[in-house]
Amino acid sequence: MTDVAPDAGFRKNHKLKNALLQHKPLSRDGLSERLFELLFSGLVYAQIWEDPEVDMEAMELAEGHSIVTIGSGGCNMLAYLTRHPSHIDVVDLNPNHVALNRLKLAAFRHLPDHETVVRKFAGERNRTNSRNFDRYIAPNLDASTRAYWNRRRIDGKRRIAAFDGNFCRTGLLGRFIGAGHLMARLHGVDLTEIVETKSLRDQRHFFDTRIAPLFEKPLVRWMTSRKSSLFGLGIPPQQYDELASLSGGGTIAPVLRHRLEKLTCHFPLKENYFAWQAFVRRYPQPHEGLLPTYLQEKNYPAIRANADRVTVHHANFTELLKVKPAESVDRYILLDAQDWMNDAQLNDLWGEITRTAAPDARVIFRTAAEKSVLDGRLSDALLDQWTYHAGRSEELNKRDRSAIYGGFHIYERKA
Repeated sequence: MTDVAPDAGFRKNHKLKNALLQHKPLSRDGLSERLFELLFSGLVYAQIWEDPEVDMEAMELAEGHSIVTIGSGGCNMLAYLTRHPSHIDVVDLNPNHVALNRLKLAAFRHLPDHETVVRKFAGERNRTNSRNFDRYIAPNLDASTRAYWNRRRIDGKRRIAAFDGNFCRTGLLGRFIGAGHLMARLHGVDLTEIVETKSLRDQRHFFDTRIAPLFEKPLVRWMTSRKSSLFGLGIPPQQYDELASLSGGGTIAPVLRHRLEKLTCHFPLKENYFAWQAFVRRYPQPHEGLLPTYLQEKNYPAIRANADRVTVHHANFTELLKVKPAESVDRYILLDAQDWMNDAQLNDLWGEITRTAAPDARVIFRTAAEKSVLDGRLSDALLDQWTYHAGRSEELNKRDRSAIYGGFHIYERKA
């Protein structure tokens, strides 16, 4: 199968624009959408913010499965390779994420060992990463991806130089987290001090005494009442409205407080690299805690061996599925993309999912709010062909260490 999108999209991202813009340009919603589109046109996620362990358990992912997933930061599609799927098709509308996914795959294929891979994606202040790119990775990249990472930034350095520092601090989300740390320090709180906690009880005390009071500060309440202030989280206007409706006060401050509470208090810090990214702005050292699934040494051999089983496309989910044969896909990972869709787009997507779904296929996705986006929106003709595992979805949502979503949902194709 040929790629469904040309690499010319690395320069002009019309696909992303078509997905985001649903209102007239000069309307209030239209202006908000266009600001979000402008911000979202660069690199957004240096790492993915969905828990891959929850994903694989929910999918009952097994050897030989065919997978279609949204790429984002690329961490999870690499984690899925530990289960030896037959093939993974990765799609993303953001060409920066396409380039990052292709880079990560090439790193596992061609860097000399596990230590070098970890140094590239979890290290800090190591200029050998750029040199290793030139020596091992660049000669094995497609021309568009190689040109992307060699392109000069506004400071004159190549894009690949971002890996010489702490790459996870880059991208829109990385800068947003940095701004959150600055806001906390303006109110006398150093979020990195969470590393001094020794237990869940200590983490709870840290949240109650240091983090929770921030949400009562006038500046924080004002900022969280504005849609644009949360664009750095990758929250589009549609998702903001859904979240604000949960609090009933025109602000998502209560929702953010609740989800930060889960991130801070529900999982031991040593086991939650998402909390390290949020509060310490780096991954833990080996003596401090776990690395992401795809960077753990025990998983390196399988990922390296299976990296050739992945194809990365600059395309949307529906676009890719339209060129796939019937009953050819076993597992679908939609992240939170459906929160952005109107009813027509949602039904078009699920029409293709249903057509291409193999017997016992599973679909997983997350939502900003708690309820499934399919309720009351997907046609009965399509919805009746799927079983919703409500109890299992709720159970696994509680175990999602990223803690930023309201709902996690599992649908299985009926026999």
